[in-house]
Amino acid sequence: MSRTIYYVASSIDGFIATPEHSLDWLLTREMDDQGPMGYRPFIEKVGAIAMGSATYEWIRSNLPSWDYTVPTWVFTRRDLEGVEGADVRFTHDDVEHVHRLMNETAQDRDVWVMGGGELVGQFTDRGLVDELVVSFAPVALGAGYPVLPRHVELRLLECAANGEFACTRYEVLRSPEQ
Repeated sequence: MSRTIYYVASSIDGFIATPEHSLDWLLTREMDDQGPMGYRPFIEKVGAIAMGSATYEWIRSNLPSWDYTVPTWVFTRRDLEGVEGADVRFTHDDVEHVHRLMNETAQDRDVWVMGGGELVGQFTDRGLVDELVVSFAPVALGAGYPVLPRHVELRLLECAANGEFACTRYEVLRSPEQ
């Protein structure tokens, strides 16, 4: 059965990016991609990705290549350039509608809500996120974009150390109306 997972790295004080949208603080940290709650075991189970436009633009500007092989929905109201040879779909439709399409496309694989925080907030508002996997880096940013800018109740499922990161996995506890 597929799940919708918010898989993200955070500063120890709860920010996913600096006020300038930078992730430079994250790229200098050591983590085993194959280790506990590592990227490789996670991405192998992903069948579709949702991301905000700031995340998309940061990836395009700062990473050497587009490494995602599954369909990716980028939530934006702007005209952005696609990635040659990649299945990138730009949308400004409601997250609930797009989530249904993503689940159909992913089939029995997971849906990854990559970011940003406001986008995952919209998904959690609708009761669409099943789990959060947060890897906390040993750095405090003091300001920036929060992991999740909503009140969401969680239940801890797992904790592990991976390189310099404290990795946690939570179940999202849905309210009765969801």
